[in-house]
Amino acid sequence: MRNDVLKVKDLTKIFKSWSWRRFKYKHTKAVNNLSFKINEGEIVGILGPNGAGKTTTIQMLLGCLTPTSGQVSYFGQQPGFFNPQIKQKLNFASAYSELPHRMTVWENLDVYARLYSVKNKSKRINELLDVFEIKEFKKRDMLSLSAGQKTRVVLAKSFVNYPRLLLLDEPTASLDPEIAAKVRRFLLKQARQYQVSILFTSHNMKEVEEVCDRIIFLNHGQKIAQDTPKGLAQRIKKVKLNLLVIANKQKASDYLSYKKIKYNWKKDWLTLTVKDEQIPKILYRLSQKEVRYKNLEIIRPNLEDFFLKIARHKGKNES
Repeated sequence: MRNDVLKVKDLTKIFKSWSWRRFKYKHTKAVNNLSFKINEGEIVGILGPNGAGKTTTIQMLLGCLTPTSGQVSYFGQQPGFFNPQIKQKLNFASAYSELPHRMTVWENLDVYARLYSVKNKSKRINELLDVFEIKEFKKRDMLSLSAGQKTRVVLAKSFVNYPRLLLLDEPTASLDPEIAAKVRRFLLKQARQYQVSILFTSHNMKEVEEVCDRIIFLNHGQKIAQDTPKGLAQRIKKVKLNLLVIANKQKASDYLSYKKIKYNWKKDWLTLTVKDEQIPKILYRLSQKEVRYKNLEIIRPNLEDFFLKIARHKGKNES
């Protein structure tokens, strides 16, 4: 059984701001009684609409924000972010992080390697320069790099200390598809081969489906769902059925209207939104009506469909 690397219990953050309109303080719960844990070698994603509390959560886990209440423990020790031995095992990266602009790529990585007391630091830095394909500009100032190149340097920095737990806030947002794919493969290798635990936020649903073992879905600072990517997608019960109809389109429309089945036409393509188990019966009834088709496509819901469903109903909780 894998050990808990990170454990969060009832984590809450309330921001207080002065309202001149009401002439009193306004209290906003950015994170509300959030609890979860991450096991050794597990990649856990945090998803949610903008303002759901994802970045605030990571900032509290890093110790950049003080929680209003709740507990955070790393490797069974609490409070984790004030313990130098715990910090030695952690690191962080974000596509929006900035490193000192007037220092070179090598100098930045060298500083962090020294801060973490990395043995054979030059060897480690060179390994990461190769992994993230940034060796060719190791002598260039950060100011001269593109957004994607800077992101790759920040990612290299996050691995310089051989972390046991990595917090990644939209780490591939500035990367082109080829480099982003290589980064995902590297993350999966670190988790599977070296048991590195990763907390991961992203707005790229396909990316999350590819790398995450489990997903925590936040809305208005609250955890409203927790499951595997496939498990969340399966919470949407209806699928889309596409048919290229070649005969008796009107009979198909008449039957579907009579049965109150949602459908629409796009030229000769008929699209139905139905429950998965209804498909065999519908196809059988259409054949009885002499409706002929030559192409059939079943599109089952994915993680993006679940995300959009939540985004459209921000005021409602899903379980």
